[in-house]
Amino acid sequence: MSETDISHRFIINDSGVRGQWTLLDASYQTVLAKHDYPLEVQSVLGEMMAAAILLSSTLKFEGSMIIQARGEGVVSLLTVECTHDHKLRAIARWNGDTQDMDFRAMLGQATLAITITPLQGERYQGIVPLDGDTLSECLEHYFQQSEQLSTQIQLFHGNNRAGGLLVQVLPTHSGIKIDPQQQREEWERITTLARTLTAEELLNLDCATVLHRLFHEETVELFPAEAVIFECSCSRQRTADALIQIGRPELEEIIAEQGKIEVTCQYCNELYRFDSVDVAMLFTNSATDGDGESKTIN
Repeated sequence: MSETDISHRFIINDSGVRGQWTLLDASYQTVLAKHDYPLEVQSVLGEMMAAAILLSSTLKFEGSMIIQARGEGVVSLLTVECTHDHKLRAIARWNGDTQDMDFRAMLGQATLAITITPLQGERYQGIVPLDGDTLSECLEHYFQQSEQLSTQIQLFHGNNRAGGLLVQVLPTHSGIKIDPQQQREEWERITTLARTLTAEELLNLDCATVLHRLFHEETVELFPAEAVIFECSCSRQRTADALIQIGRPELEEIIAEQGKIEVTCQYCNELYRFDSVDVAMLFTNSATDGDGESKTIN
């Protein structure tokens, strides 16, 4: 397996601390190729993609997780969706010049929402204000406030790559027992070591080498790598289902005016076309002929 577009889980034995490392290359570049993003937007979107992998790997669930920042600045939206098996898609919306702007300046007054949608069970969402200077600080605040777990997150981007390192105190239900005082001392020592990580190291070295450089005096258990890929969940069928919710009369009116209906996925730019025959077929096996309320399409 390539040492890019992967994620590794690890545990620092006898410390009560776990971690996650990820490095994105092709998956990140695929997202950038879909839209003409300014460099500053590319950077923060890459960091958010890496963060999504790190965060989703700390959860035991099957389904999807969405990290979304909504702001009142030049950048109004950053969204990354990640599945439990590390399939990613991402998008940003901006309007204006982002040159030389940092994370906070681009978003302005903003909130960060993390939504977890399991295949089985109820959806969960946590929302915190974006009151840190970096995305890492905001996510650390989220874990402290919502999960009560001490967490350190470092995110990097450069040379069309993005990556990150997360270290986190193990939850109390993990089964690993450690003296609270000892855990506090271990946490302080490990996070001090982790802070010495540089962007050059994370973006250019494999996980084992990075962990050895940081924690060479520790016993680190490194788990097998898991692949990360770009994959959009849009499809012609999902688009058709969304059109049905609009309602047959409105769709037929669009056909009469334009001759066809075209829907472009905002994530991957895939174009789906429907003509009058397609629209008629949508409702052949559907009882939904009236106006629908939702007009949101992938």
